[in-house]
Amino acid sequence: MTKKFFTGIATVIVLFSLTTLAVSQIDRKTKDDLYSQIELFSYTLTTIQSDYVEELSPKDLIYGSLKGMLATLDPHSQFLDPDEYKELKTETRGKFGGLGIEISIRDGLLTVITPIEDTPAWRAGMQSMDRIVKIEGELTKDITLGDAVKKMRGKPGTEITITVLRESEGEILDITITREVIHIQDVKHTQILKDNVGYVRLAEFREDSAKEFRKALDELDDLGADSLILDLRNNPGGLLNVAIRITEEFLGEGKTIVSTRGRHQTQNTVTLSKNRNHLIDWPMVVLINEGSASGSEILAGALKDNHRAITLGSKSFGKGSVQSVIPLPDGSGLRLTTSKYFTPSGESIHGKGIEPDIVVERIIPKKDEKDEKEKKIDEIFEDLESREKKEKKKKENGEDDITKKTREVHERLLSDNQVQSAISVLKGIKVFERFENIELGLDEDEG
Repeated sequence: MTKKFFTGIATVIVLFSLTTLAVSQIDRKTKDDLYSQIELFSYTLTTIQSDYVEELSPKDLIYGSLKGMLATLDPHSQFLDPDEYKELKTETRGKFGGLGIEISIRDGLLTVITPIEDTPAWRAGMQSMDRIVKIEGELTKDITLGDAVKKMRGKPGTEITITVLRESEGEILDITITREVIHIQDVKHTQILKDNVGYVRLAEFREDSAKEFRKALDELDDLGADSLILDLRNNPGGLLNVAIRITEEFLGEGKTIVSTRGRHQTQNTVTLSKNRNHLIDWPMVVLINEGSASGSEILAGALKDNHRAITLGSKSFGKGSVQSVIPLPDGSGLRLTTSKYFTPSGESIHGKGIEPDIVVERIIPKKDEKDEKEKKIDEIFEDLESREKKEKKKKENGEDDITKKTREVHERLLSDNQVQSAISVLKGIKVFERFENIELGLDEDEG
């Protein structure tokens, strides 16, 4: 044996010894079992080093062992080599190269949580709950999340073909996507829809999301909003502390936001709101769907269980486990599942999701399947005349591209059946509140 290899073995034994010390709460029998298994591990390493067809460095063997070990735990636990660990830290800043897709392992299959809005995957037509069965022609059976991410990322401008099983339609589709540098805009489409109903779309929870969200609320207040639709559809989560800060905008001091439970007492936590002022008390509807996961489920669950908002849409994804990122001495790291999330009422999110108060399935308007040639002559000319008038009016009003996009988003939202339902709910709440206030006023006069 080489001196280098024995140094590697010593490192492994030290690593496992430190691990054993770190989990000193484990009983004596478990410790003895661990030491006996370390001996087996050491013997296997020695055998591979001496007899394998190619010479491998101790680092390659140890990294490979750690990757395998973490992969056996759950889909979200992962060993990160130094490059992967550095990349993970970069992701939370809102700019990275790739497709713009959030993925998980569900039922043993690589599954799309959601395509991020205005990214290549979103524009290519990928949908939440698509099962990724091939990446560039290679089957994804037994693939890890880390390996899947590696395969899908690449240089901006290059193409990749993803094969998906869309179970809702019983189809297998090949989707070709051109990679881009992904710029995440977390808070978007802030506007008044109608009747003083404000709208904000929250796409993800990243470093600046809470600050941008606060600005959006102030903007709506200035515009005269008296109620709010918070759109969390296809929000895959992100930074937990940011999701909590945004939740605090709507819950007063002492209200429970989320709790976590793990194996040890130190992993059991209850997070309470610390908000003493600047509380938003508008009537609210929170939109969720199967693409809403993790942080967005915590936010929706907290507002639902505290009776602060009505949730509307379809059941959320159900990603409710807590991953702690633990740095290691050589620049690598562990992403380790250490506990699970529970809503204020004590319901587990993981694998179950948030069931909305009002279930309204999204209806995607079907494109007009009539061939243009089959239209009557007068309909064609009427349509043409109408378009010309609209274009002329736009030019006269000096409408720029930004205004045009804002108008298009506004029109699209008003035609969204889930948004329409949310507006109706808020109208009903406001009417009820007016009657309640009138009744209270009468009671005071009678008193």
